[in-house]
Amino acid sequence: MRTLKLVAVSAGLSSPSSTRLLTDRLLQAARYRLAEQEYAVDVQVVEVRDLAVDIANNLVTGFPSGRLQEAIDTVTGADGVIAVTPVFTASYSGLFKSFFDLIDPAALTGTPVLIGATGGTARHSLVLDHALRPLFAYLRALVVPTAVYAASEDWGSGGDEASPKGQRDGLPSRITRAGNEFADTVAARPSRRVDDDEIVPFERQLADLRLD
Repeated sequence: MRTLKLVAVSAGLSSPSSTRLLTDRLLQAARYRLAEQEYAVDVQVVEVRDLAVDIANNLVTGFPSGRLQEAIDTVTGADGVIAVTPVFTASYSGLFKSFFDLIDPAALTGTPVLIGATGGTARHSLVLDHALRPLFAYLRALVVPTAVYAASEDWGSGGDEASPKGQRDGLPSRITRAGNEFADTVAARPSRRVDDDEIVPFERQLADLRLD
């Protein structure tokens, strides 16, 4: 059975936070979908707020701490990434952006990414298309079509259930749709891991190139 590694990056500043709650629900939706397809799933969550000092020191010195490097390696080694940020001043948080500034621009090439954001009002939902999609397009990631924005009104029995017209387009439906798209995209991508048997020694490669 193929094991897929999903990594979520949550940039909420409080504990608990609506950002982490949305992160967990997106992860859960993706795991359910992959379980239906009989995949084993390894899940890890990177809490960016726990790395705030390490990120600041790295930006100043140019050298990551051990745990910051471990977090970066965890994200870049994932089969799929879920990235969720709170909205500050109509964009992603500075801490969220600073973390991804430390990732090599080519390290997420082709990696499926599901983006999400949280905020106090639905008016900030455009952050998904105006800020987050361009960021991950620059990183050459494969952003799935459905992104999820959760305003304060989306949590609870109101917006968390159904739209006024009776169509099930509340927060749970959007989370499920996004999680399914993300899971299907991750499952369809070739594994990023290379088996030892597939590694060809450099000397052998040179020998194969020789023309006698």
